[in-house]
Amino acid sequence: MKLLRIAGIKLALDENEEQLSQKAAAILVVSPSNIANCRIIKKAIDARRNKPPHFVYVVQLTVADDFPVPRDLPEGIQVRELEDQLPEPLFTGIFKPALPVVVAGSGPAGLFAAYVLAARGLPVVLLERGTAIEKRTKDVQAFWGKGILNPASNVLFGEGGAGTFSDGKLTSRSKNPYSFWVKKILVEMGAPQAILTDAKPHVGTDQLTKVVINLRNKLASMGCAIRFEAQITDFIVRQGRLAAVIVNEKEEIKTEQLVLAIGQSADDTYRKLQVSGVKMEAKPFAMGLRVEHPQELINSLQYGKWSGHPHLPPAEYFVTAAIPALNRSVYTFCMCPGGEVIGCSAFPGYVLTNGMSKSLRNGKFANSAIVVNVRVDDFALRGELLAGLEFRARWEKKAFEAGGSNYCAPVQRLTDFLEKKAADSAGPTSFRPGTKPAALDDVLPLFVAGALRAGIYEFNRKMPGFVTAEAQLIGVETRTSSPVRICRKGDGQSETVRGLYPCGEGSGYAGGIISSAMDGIKAAENLIANLA
Repeated sequence: MKLLRIAGIKLALDENEEQLSQKAAAILVVSPSNIANCRIIKKAIDARRNKPPHFVYVVQLTVADDFPVPRDLPEGIQVRELEDQLPEPLFTGIFKPALPVVVAGSGPAGLFAAYVLAARGLPVVLLERGTAIEKRTKDVQAFWGKGILNPASNVLFGEGGAGTFSDGKLTSRSKNPYSFWVKKILVEMGAPQAILTDAKPHVGTDQLTKVVINLRNKLASMGCAIRFEAQITDFIVRQGRLAAVIVNEKEEIKTEQLVLAIGQSADDTYRKLQVSGVKMEAKPFAMGLRVEHPQELINSLQYGKWSGHPHLPPAEYFVTAAIPALNRSVYTFCMCPGGEVIGCSAFPGYVLTNGMSKSLRNGKFANSAIVVNVRVDDFALRGELLAGLEFRARWEKKAFEAGGSNYCAPVQRLTDFLEKKAADSAGPTSFRPGTKPAALDDVLPLFVAGALRAGIYEFNRKMPGFVTAEAQLIGVETRTSSPVRICRKGDGQSETVRGLYPCGEGSGYAGGIISSAMDGIKAAENLIANLA
């Protein structure tokens, strides 16, 4: 049998997916009885304004070996023959080192690095500075509900990483073929089957916690030793090679192989790496604010008169703007339909925000980060490697003070911010622990505030109705990506310390769940190749 993939098949809102095989047959000019095993590979929604929204599919099916693929295809349709299936990591036994391989961090990069290493039969110790999901969830709820912060267990630190309390987006610009395998493992761990086919898949924080627990249990069954509240506080390096790590300032674990998947918020670990001679460099990032609209308003703006159709999901958006006069770019980031804006403080005296959605995305509000690019020369004029950490911390401290020094966030109506009006009052928001009206110019660099105003006006030109008094701006959003890159060689090791494999968001090479997971897989495979 011949395996074909057809892209571009459209279904109207009221059409049924059972019609896909019939439409595929019509494209191939054959009877539906001549095709078999028709299944959905990808599903996307086309909701361009002023046109009826519809779904667009990629399907895979089989036909007879001698079937000729038509040359004249309808507009927008692509048909190609498939020869190779998507690859998966190789899981054969290898030489085992005398000392265990240590993985630092249980975010996506650390979890999938540990999975690959353990599946190859290596002795793996997974260290997480935060707590297990069960305790972590209680600590996070105490912070959101009462403003009680636990620096060792919060939205940023703990099992599953910062992504555990997020929308659980699984999109990635990478063409890495392992991305499907990552999603396949997540489905095996309890994620919804739809993430294998949706063009913009997401899990939702309510499902992610279950998935991470199941993945933990899977790793344990594979022989991986998992330890929580176990922070690497120092590195023992001898003659340019890793020799051991110190845990919680007292316990030494001898190892010559460390997968470093610490995430981008471990400022203390970055500083210890610098002291240990690990080469790093400052890198650009982005910062700004969170904007929150009523979800019904966003549905109306995006779907027009079709808003409210039962087959349409909560509407999303992605908007960009170039500001030539300021030499800046402004864009939306991590949009969460039907979600909420959450406090992400991990250390006393800081306020920072992020977006989160549950799997159904059925909340009253839609939120997104609106951020401005920050260049290295904005914060590292004298070449300081870690100046970006201090730069973002400065504005997070200002946000803490503007919010009342109790972990409430400063908030301002979008229209008041644009017009530079006093922030005497604000509308309702979803933010937890709470908000306080404040002038957001006070918690932003001058160039960021100026670029945001220009960008938001441009957003409104592209998406009329975006600017409204119903929208609220909440500050600050600073953790879009790491302002530090841990330099690594082509074989995945640190440029200056052998045996150290930086990966994930904290390394400065990845961002988001899927790209971080794939970077963790790459680190594990590099480690295995170097052992061999």
